This record gives sequence, structure tokens and C-alpha cells, in this order.
Amino acid sequence: MHTVLAASTRLDLSLTQKLFVIALCALTAFVSHLALAVFNDGVRPFMLDFIQGRAKRSATTAVSFGLSAGFVFGLGAPMALASGVLNPWLLFLPTDILGILAPRAWIAPLLGGVWGAVVVFGLDGANDLAHDLPVDFLTAMQQMSTPILFLFTLFPVLAITRQFGRPRGAFAAVLELALVIMTMKLWPKVFPGSLAMAAGVLLLIGFAVRKDLLQRKEERAQERRQPQGQGKRLEQGQEREDTGDDPMVSLFSGSALRLRRHLPLFMVLGAGVCVLAQMHIFGGGEATSFLIAKGQYSEAAQVDFYRVFGFVPLIATTALASGAYGIAGFTLVYPLGYLLPDPFLAAVVGAVVLALEVLALSSVGRVLGKLPSVRDSSEHLRAAITETLGLAILFGSLLAAQVMGGGLAILVVGGLYLLNEAMGRPVVRMAAAPAAVVVGGVLLNLLHWLDLFTPLKS
Repeated sequence: MHTVLAASTRLDLSLTQKLFVIALCALTAFVSHLALAVFNDGVRPFMLDFIQGRAKRSATTAVSFGLSAGFVFGLGAPMALASGVLNPWLLFLPTDILGILAPRAWIAPLLGGVWGAVVVFGLDGANDLAHDLPVDFLTAMQQMSTPILFLFTLFPVLAITRQFGRPRGAFAAVLELALVIMTMKLWPKVFPGSLAMAAGVLLLIGFAVRKDLLQRKEERAQERRQPQGQGKRLEQGQEREDTGDDPMVSLFSGSALRLRRHLPLFMVLGAGVCVLAQMHIFGGGEATSFLIAKGQYSEAAQVDFYRVFGFVPLIATTALASGAYGIAGFTLVYPLGYLLPDPFLAAVVGAVVLALEVLALSSVGRVLGKLPSVRDSSEHLRAAITETLGLAILFGSLLAAQVMGGGLAILVVGGLYLLNEAMGRPVVRMAAAPAAVVVGGVLLNLLHWLDLFTPLKS
């Protein structure tokens, strides 16, 4: 049986690393206060009204808190405790909220720094306390790693099936399965999903680009078949539509110009996030956190690189529409940071990458406008990532419950998850299962102290 478990769930940070995390949280809160960047993709569309003064700071803070709190306490904190690796939900979602909340610019970095201190100094205390309990639910939560890593491998298959049909989806599934088996047989020390995910993502991009190229070729052929005068009129009308008649052009150019004016600040931000990734105390995703904890940095870089394809169109379009970018940009600084050997080199690379992203934002938007199938692929990728991780996290949480307390723990954890569904998901679905494991673990410890439950022997 091939399993991938974190070697240690302790957050063993040096003093330098702790101070760096605190400083980075202060910086991200400051950037959020200026409405230049937020991490939560769902909050970014609301930032335009805030930037233009149509929404008050308190209202925007409420939106950010409502969209982020479930991920912070239901996913970010449990994942950090289970893997011993920091993640963006735990660090950057709270600094989104605190930065927008702060009434003055100088208060925002103070609040962000305080949150960073709470994380780096408080997480190990919570970790030690949890491990000393009769029911050690943090060690049990490491059972989540294997379902997350292996089921995440299938997200390109789901995206291909939904966008290009069952036959191509079936072909991708057979190919990925064969590559997983081959990797496990020939390279047992390599994460088995590495080659499979690479093949799946390349297939999806290839199918999408081919469809767009064929469509453009067909459109050009139709134009040639039009009468000469009508073709010219159509071309002139299309040119006017592409330039003067599009009301979003001026908005997009204004947003891009606003971000370029703060290029030095974005370079500092890119340097900070890239160095954080280079320290190998941070994972950009659910699967990545466990790979980083295991020391499989190249595999972690590969996983986060594939995620980029699903989020570039979303981040680019929301940034151009709102004037607020992503805290980690297109998230390319994550995989680059994992692979770089030196923090000083990571700082330079991160600064250059985020600067290039900001400068190229308008061009990226125009290119995406000409590739509708590629844009659709990114939407299918995001949906597939959410679906595969949702199932993996739920299944892994139930495995953790089984380790914690057998059938009774499964009843409690599964019951809490179902209750959350019945109540209209006050905790977002992806975060509900890990949160249920934590709550269930606390409840089982209470029952043990009341002499109503005997922990299972490991």
C-alpha cells in the first residue's frame, strides 16, 4: 500500500522564519488595506466598488469575512496542524480581512503582524496540546494525505470529460491510470500522480488549443466566402466592436494602469511569497502541503504549477475588472520558490515574476479573449479541482475519524458534515469535513473524561 504521510506535524520554525512570516503577514495586510491585492478570488470582484468609494470599508470587511472565515478555521488551521506546513488560507485570508478592516494605513500592518505572530507562536502550542490528549485527532488527520494526493491526480480527467466528452475523458482516465501504475512500479520514490497529472493537463490544453485553432480557421474560411463588400463591412464592424464599442476596454486599461503604478510594492510582495515557499514551511494547496511535509519539493512544484492553468484566467479577468490583483499573483511564485536553492535568489525571481505578471496583465486579458476554449478549460479545471479535493477531504476525514474512535467517531464526524449540508452550509463544503474532525476530536476527549468513551489503541 502506497501512502504519503507527513513526517512530522510540528511547525518547527527558526526565529528568522517566524519573523519573516510576521513581516509578510504585515505586508499582505497593508496591500489589502490599499485594495491593491487580496488572496480570496471571491472577494476581488467586490473591490471595485470599494476602490471607487461606492462601498464602505465596514461592508467590504463583512463580505471578506463571510467568504473567508470558513476556509481559515475549517481548512487552513486543520491542514496546517495535520501537515505541519503553513498554507495561504491560514496566512493570507485573515490578512485580507484585517487589511480591509483597518481604518488607517499604519494600523493594517500592525494587525497583519499580530496575526502572523499568533500563527507562528500559537500553532505549535496548539499542536503540543492536541498530541497530549487521549484522543490525538491531529495524528489521525494525517490519514487525509493519501486520498487528497491520489484523487487530486484525476482532476484533468474530469475537466476533459466535461469539456470534450466521454470518449476523450475515458482515454485520459486510462492513460493516467497506466502512468500511475508505471510510476509506482518503476520509480517508487516519486509521487505516483506526477506523470499522470502532467499528461492529463497537456491533453486538456492540447484539445482546447486545437478546438480554438480549428474554429478560427473556419471563421476565416467563412469570411472568404462572403461577398467582397460585405466582408469589408463585417471586418470594419468587428474592428469597431473590438475597440471603441466595448465598454470594458477603458475599465480594464484603467485597472491595469492602477496596478502598474504600484509595481515596486508588488515586487516586494512577490519576493516575500517566493522566499516563503523557498523555506519549505509553506504549501500553496491541500495536496502540496503534504508533499512539502514529506520533502517531495519537485512533486509539490509540479502540482502547484498545474493549478496555475486553472486560475490564470480567473485572476486576470477579476484583476482587470476590479483593479485588485492576487496576493500571490498567478501563483507561479509557489512552484518556483519550492525549487530554488537560495532565499536571495528566490527574492529576486519572485520580484521579477510578479512584476512581469502585472506588466503583462492587459496582454494576458487580450490573449484569453481570443481563446474561448482555453478560458472554458480553466473553468472546468477549477471545478474539477474543487470536486476531486472535496471528495478526497471528505473521505480522508472519515478515515481520520475511523482512526480516532471507530464507528462512534465516524458517526460524529459524518453527522456534523451532513448537518452542515442540511443547514445550508454555514461552513463551506470543502472546509466542513476537517472542521468536523477537529470538533469530533474535542467531543471524544470530553466523552473520555466523562468515562463514556475509551480511545482506540494504536
